Amino acid sequence: MTNVIPGEATLESWSLPIPVTLFLILATFIYARGWLRLRKTFPNLISVKHIAAFVSGLVSVWIAVGSPLAKFDDELLFVHMMQHILLMAVAPALILLGTPALPLLHGLPKLFVQVVAGPFLRWAPARWMEKVLTQPVFSWLAATVTVIVWHIPAVFALGLQSDSWHEGQHASFLAAGLLFWWPVIQPWPTVSRMSRWSAPIYLFLATLPCDALSAFLAFCDRVVYTSYLFAPRPLPISALQDQEWAGVFMWVAITFIYMVPAAVIAVRILSPLETPAQLTLIGSQDVVNDRLKPSQIQVV
Repeated sequence: MTNVIPGEATLESWSLPIPVTLFLILATFIYARGWLRLRKTFPNLISVKHIAAFVSGLVSVWIAVGSPLAKFDDELLFVHMMQHILLMAVAPALILLGTPALPLLHGLPKLFVQVVAGPFLRWAPARWMEKVLTQPVFSWLAATVTVIVWHIPAVFALGLQSDSWHEGQHASFLAAGLLFWWPVIQPWPTVSRMSRWSAPIYLFLATLPCDALSAFLAFCDRVVYTSYLFAPRPLPISALQDQEWAGVFMWVAITFIYMVPAAVIAVRILSPLETPAQLTLIGSQDVVNDRLKPSQIQVV
């Protein structure tokens, strides 16, 4: 009798997701093209750290939804939780740390920017929507509601049973993550809407609903998402143990991802050597905002 390695069949069923992979490669190409153009005119404006952060964010997205890891999300809640953390907490922060607006605008074809992107960004309803969506209260609520709603057992089951719902789940986590991190990182050309101490408090409050959910999963004595009771077991653990691992992982990961930046920002605020222009998460976003106004950007 042939011994079957747990999870081998799942790995063999994996194939490269062409659409999402091509989209991420295209986004990388457009960003890199714009980054190189900006470096010629403003050598010190967008550093290598920005492009490294942006590309790392896109790689995080691909790991979550396109890599072989994604094939195990129907079998292990632990993997499903890793996907959620990557899409909502890791990838969005890295993407925004790359100050994506400037390089992307300069990387897109000039005609497209003049005919489509430019008029849309100047369109009054679009500007109004940007102001609403990037309000800290709205961003915090959007992220919190997204986490809570998708972890309701009945809604969670939809994501496991339907590819369309699953893709929608992933897209909503990424969108909510971008909204959540926007007020903290404040990528160009965002105008700060948070006071100095609001960012650490904002990040601390964001850990509370995640902590409650992760604690429930870790200490619950029953399997909450029953689909995993009947799923293949690629690891020699029970469905309940898998759920406990998922809860602990979410608890630890979110605590570090949110509270480390909060602590860094708090230390910078309390430091007598720091000025208000140095108090953003990345430290260079305000430099970009101060040196370059939207009216100065010309697409070449």
